Amino acid sequence: MTTPSSRPSQPWGTLGVGAAVLAACAVCCAGPLLAVLGGIGFASAVGAVWMPVLAVLAVATTVAFLVVRRRRRAAVCRTTPARADLGMPTVGPAPKDSASSR
Repeated sequence: MTTPSSRPSQPWGTLGVGAAVLAACAVCCAGPLLAVLGGIGFASAVGAVWMPVLAVLAVATTVAFLVVRRRRRAAVCRTTPARADLGMPTVGPAPKDSASSR
Protein backbone atom coordinates (compact mmCIF):
# COMPACT_ATOMS: atom_id res chain seq x y z
CA MET A 1 0.00 0.00 0.00
CA THR A 2 1.47 3.36 -0.97
CA THR A 3 0.89 6.52 0.93
CA PRO A 4 1.54 10.04 -0.33
CA SER A 5 4.70 10.29 1.77
CA SER A 6 6.09 6.97 0.53
CA ARG A 7 5.77 7.80 -3.19
CA PRO A 8 9.10 8.25 -4.96
CA SER A 9 9.85 11.86 -5.90
CA GLN A 10 9.44 12.72 -9.54
CA PRO A 11 12.15 15.01 -10.90
CA TRP A 12 10.05 15.66 -13.99
CA GLY A 13 8.05 18.29 -12.13
CA THR A 14 11.15 20.34 -11.45
CA LEU A 15 12.38 19.91 -15.00
CA GLY A 16 8.97 20.91 -16.31
CA VAL A 17 9.02 24.11 -14.28
CA GLY A 18 12.57 24.80 -15.50
CA ALA A 19 11.49 24.25 -19.10
CA ALA A 20 8.51 26.58 -18.63
CA VAL A 21 10.77 29.29 -17.19
CA LEU A 22 13.22 28.83 -20.05
CA ALA A 23 10.42 29.09 -22.61
CA ALA A 24 9.00 32.22 -20.96
CA CYS A 25 12.43 33.85 -20.95
CA ALA A 26 12.95 32.98 -24.60
CA VAL A 27 9.56 34.43 -25.57
CA CYS A 28 10.15 37.57 -23.52
CA CYS A 29 13.65 38.27 -24.87
CA ALA A 30 13.06 37.16 -28.45
CA GLY A 31 11.70 40.49 -29.70
CA PRO A 32 14.54 42.74 -28.55
CA LEU A 33 17.17 40.19 -29.58
CA LEU A 34 15.66 39.84 -33.04
CA ALA A 35 15.49 43.63 -33.36
CA VAL A 36 19.18 44.01 -32.50
CA LEU A 37 20.21 41.19 -34.80
CA GLY A 38 17.98 42.56 -37.56
CA GLY A 39 19.54 46.00 -37.20
CA ILE A 40 23.02 44.51 -37.42
CA GLY A 41 21.98 42.46 -40.43
CA PHE A 42 20.46 45.50 -42.14
CA ALA A 43 23.61 47.56 -41.53
CA SER A 44 25.71 44.72 -42.90
CA ALA A 45 23.54 44.42 -46.01
CA VAL A 46 23.73 48.17 -46.63
CA GLY A 47 27.50 48.05 -46.12
CA ALA A 48 27.83 45.22 -48.60
CA VAL A 49 25.84 47.12 -51.20
CA TRP A 50 27.36 50.54 -50.63
CA MET A 51 30.37 50.84 -48.32
CA PRO A 52 30.33 54.66 -47.84
CA VAL A 53 26.98 54.37 -46.05
CA LEU A 54 28.78 52.88 -43.05
CA ALA A 55 31.14 55.86 -42.95
CA VAL A 56 28.20 58.26 -43.21
CA LEU A 57 26.37 56.42 -40.42
CA ALA A 58 29.48 56.47 -38.23
CA VAL A 59 29.95 60.21 -38.76
CA ALA A 60 26.24 60.92 -38.19
CA THR A 61 26.27 58.88 -34.98
CA THR A 62 29.36 60.67 -33.71
CA VAL A 63 27.92 64.10 -34.53
CA ALA A 64 24.61 63.24 -32.87
CA PHE A 65 26.44 61.98 -29.77
CA LEU A 66 28.49 65.17 -29.53
CA VAL A 67 25.45 67.43 -30.05
CA VAL A 68 23.45 65.65 -27.35
CA ARG A 69 26.41 65.76 -24.99
CA ARG A 70 26.91 69.48 -25.61
CA ARG A 71 23.22 70.25 -25.05
CA ARG A 72 23.17 68.29 -21.82
CA ARG A 73 26.27 70.08 -20.61
CA ALA A 74 24.72 73.47 -21.50
CA ALA A 75 21.49 72.56 -19.71
CA VAL A 76 23.19 71.82 -16.42
CA CYS A 77 21.44 73.53 -13.55
CA ARG A 78 23.08 76.90 -12.98
CA THR A 79 22.15 79.70 -10.63
CA THR A 80 21.38 83.16 -11.89
CA PRO A 81 22.90 86.16 -10.18
CA ALA A 82 20.30 87.77 -7.92
CA ARG A 83 20.07 89.51 -4.62
CA ALA A 84 19.49 87.18 -1.73
CA ASP A 85 17.22 88.21 1.11
CA LEU A 86 18.84 86.72 4.16
CA GLY A 87 16.19 87.96 6.59
CA MET A 88 18.72 89.80 8.74
CA PRO A 89 17.37 92.21 11.35
CA THR A 90 17.83 95.91 10.65
CA VAL A 91 19.34 98.30 13.12
CA GLY A 92 17.26 101.37 13.81
CA PRO A 93 13.62 102.16 13.20
CA ALA A 94 11.64 99.86 10.98
CA PRO A 95 11.27 101.14 7.41
CA LYS A 96 7.84 102.51 6.59
CA ASP A 97 5.92 100.23 4.32
CA SER A 98 4.12 101.98 1.47
CA ALA A 99 1.12 99.66 1.88
CA SER A 100 0.65 100.49 5.58
CA SER A 101 0.88 104.26 5.05
CA ARG A 102 -2.19 104.38 2.81
